[in-house]
Amino acid sequence: MMSTEQSTNSDHSKTPALELSHLHKKFGTTQALNDLSLTIQRGEVVCLVGHSGCGKTTLLKIISGVDSPDGGSVCINGTQVAGDSGFIEPENRKVGVVFQDYALFPHLTIEQNIMFGLRKMAKSEARDRARQMLELVNLTHMADKYPHMLSGGEQQRIALARALAPKPDILLMDEPFSNLDRGLRDQLRHDTISLLRKLGTTVIFVTHDAEEALSTGDKIVLMRAGHIVQTGTPRELYDQPCCRYTADFFCDYNIVQGTMRTGEVETALGCFATDYIGDDCPAVVYLRPCDICPCLTQAATIDAISAQIESRVFRGDMEELTLKIGALSEPLKLRTSTRLPAQAETTQIEVSRDRALIFKL
Repeated sequence: MMSTEQSTNSDHSKTPALELSHLHKKFGTTQALNDLSLTIQRGEVVCLVGHSGCGKTTLLKIISGVDSPDGGSVCINGTQVAGDSGFIEPENRKVGVVFQDYALFPHLTIEQNIMFGLRKMAKSEARDRARQMLELVNLTHMADKYPHMLSGGEQQRIALARALAPKPDILLMDEPFSNLDRGLRDQLRHDTISLLRKLGTTVIFVTHDAEEALSTGDKIVLMRAGHIVQTGTPRELYDQPCCRYTADFFCDYNIVQGTMRTGEVETALGCFATDYIGDDCPAVVYLRPCDICPCLTQAATIDAISAQIESRVFRGDMEELTLKIGALSEPLKLRTSTRLPAQAETTQIEVSRDRALIFKL
């Protein structure tokens, strides 16, 4: 039989790490957050993504306690930290933050930077904790150096170590890798997220980069104008966007105009099946560049469409083609690993019709 203590621990582990309920925030006439609600479970890595001005950073400030909501509530591990019950100050929320610019103190050594947030500990205990963090990010040899002596990637790892040192319940990361070169950024992001998953840390990761969000989060929260457009796994948002905004954010689609009729959408590229039943109405078909495939003439099927090659960009393992099809007003773009003859001016293409997205206008 489960003891009372075991039952309490079990119930506690089921409590969400973060619950945001009907948050509102206004700056002058600008509605930064508009009735926003979100639940994040313990150990989840969640990406907040959206264009500049959508409310991502405002939301982080409210979670961390740097700012307060005009309405609604914030609960961390079941405890309300902002709302009708009052306001808990940032230093008492057990929330760590990694900033875009790292925010390391230039006059302190690396070890002292990490110890800065451990002032409630005895000095010897804080030093031991700082050294544990340096070992965690593989920078023990940098303990006595100053921030300006470190590379950008090393500074980012120190910022992470400092944020993790107080053992936060939630770690907020505000575009933490945007200042790094592409290759270093990808590797450091992979290493950092792998470490945080291993530690079981609940992470809220802010980015405006769709590819970064798709490759990082267990869950993605797409924001627009202060509200949530769609929440789900990376595959759900990419494969099953709820609207054109989500689709457009995560992929540069080819958009083909058409007419929706019962059971199908008629376009200049042929018909696409749909479960629509009703009167004729305008619609658009969204086709991913990777779902349009060139085929050599001898391999073309009866469904193949003739296209003129307007331009091509070779990218090593892939080639990007821009195609003109007589019946279409706009060119089509495709990405393929198929090697077409270098001098080819025309090609045949086939469309993966079952992969198309259809939106009624």
